[in-house]
Amino acid sequence: MIRSQRWKGAAFTVPFQLGFLLLFVVPIGYAVYQSLFHEQQSGLGLGGATKEFVGLDNYQHGLTDGAFMGSVLRVFLFACVQIPVMLCISLVLALLLDAATARAANRFRILLLVPYMIPGVVAAIVWINLYSPEVGPLTSIGDALGLAWDFFAPSMVWPSIGNLLTWHGIGYNMVILYSALQAVPRELFEAARLDGASELRIARSIKVPYLRGALVLTGLLSIIQMLQIFNEPALFRNVTPQTVDDAFTPIMIIYNQAFNANNYHYAAALSVLLALILGVASFLFYRFTSKEAD
Repeated sequence: MIRSQRWKGAAFTVPFQLGFLLLFVVPIGYAVYQSLFHEQQSGLGLGGATKEFVGLDNYQHGLTDGAFMGSVLRVFLFACVQIPVMLCISLVLALLLDAATARAANRFRILLLVPYMIPGVVAAIVWINLYSPEVGPLTSIGDALGLAWDFFAPSMVWPSIGNLLTWHGIGYNMVILYSALQAVPRELFEAARLDGASELRIARSIKVPYLRGALVLTGLLSIIQMLQIFNEPALFRNVTPQTVDDAFTPIMIIYNQAFNANNYHYAAALSVLLALILGVASFLFYRFTSKEAD
C-alpha cells in the first residue's frame, strides 16, 4: 500500500521530468555533441562541406579566443559593480516597505514591481529613446543643468546599460527580499525596541542578517542573468555600432558565430564554455557567501 502511494506520488512528477529531459538535458547533450565537430568547406564552398571530428579543439580555440575571453571579463567586471548596486537599492526599498504600514507597503510594492513586468526588449527600447539626443528628454535636462552628457559615448555605454538593468531588476529582487522579511519573527523587533534599539539598529542587526539567504539567492540569479546579457547591448548596437561591436558580450559572440558566420560547432563549444563559467562563478559565489555566513 505504501509503495503504491509512492508510485502514485512519483507519477505527478512525470510531466516535469519529461519537460526537463526534452528542454534541458537533450539540448545540452546535443550542444556538447556538436561542439566536438568542425565543418570544412570544400573548394570555394560550391562542393559542399564535410563534417570532421575534432575532439576538444573547439574548446581549446575558445579558451584562447581573445575576443570571447575578453567579453567574459568585460561582463564580469561590469557585474561586480552593477549587481551590488542593484541589490543594495533593492535591500533599502525592502527595508523601507517593511517599516511602512501594510496598506502603504502593498501600494508601493506593486508600483516598484511595474518595471519588472515590462519585457526586457521593450524596456531597452524605452530607455534608448530616453537616452537619445534627438527625441529623449535627458539630453535637454543635462543641457539645462550644464551637463554635456552623451549616453552612447564609449565611457557611458556601460553606465547606461547598468542604469537600465538596475531599473528593470530592483522590483523583482525587492519582492524576494521583502517576502523574506515577512518571515522574521516580529517578537524580535518588539524586544529590540524595548531594549532601546533604534529602527536603524534593528534593520542592521536583525533584519539584514535574516536576509542573508535571500541575498545569496538574488545574487546567484543576477550573476546568471548578467553573463547571459544580450538584448540590451544588441539594441544599443543598432544605435551606436561604433561603440558596441558584435563581440561586446559572450552571447553576442555566440550568436554571430552561429547565425552570421554559420560556425555552429564553434558556437556550441562557446555555449558549453559559457555554461561552465556560469557554473564555476555561481559555485564560488555560493561558497564565498556561505563562509561569510559561518
